[in-house]
Amino acid sequence: MKVTVIGSRLCPDTLYALNQLSAAGAEASFKDILSCHADFMEYLLLRETNAVYSEICGKECLGVPCFILEDGTVTLDIKDVLK
Repeated sequence: MKVTVIGSRLCPDTLYALNQLSAAGAEASFKDILSCHADFMEYLLLRETNAVYSEICGKECLGVPCFILEDGTVTLDIKDVLK
C-alpha cells in the first residue's frame, strides 16, 4: 500500500500515524508542512478545496495528519488507510 502523509513532525498524531503505517509495512511518503513551504502551500490548497475538510473548517483544528491514498482518496482517519 502506498500513501502520502501530510502533517508535521511536531504533531504527535502525525508521528503516531507514521509509526502505525511503518508497522503495517505501508510505503509512505511524508510531506512536512512546517518545514517545506511548497508542501505547506499544497496542503493549504487541499484544505480549501477538498470536502473532507468541510467538518473542521472554522474550528481550531489544523486537520493533520492527512492521508492521500494511491487512488486519490483523501482522509483524515488512519483507520481508513490501514483497512
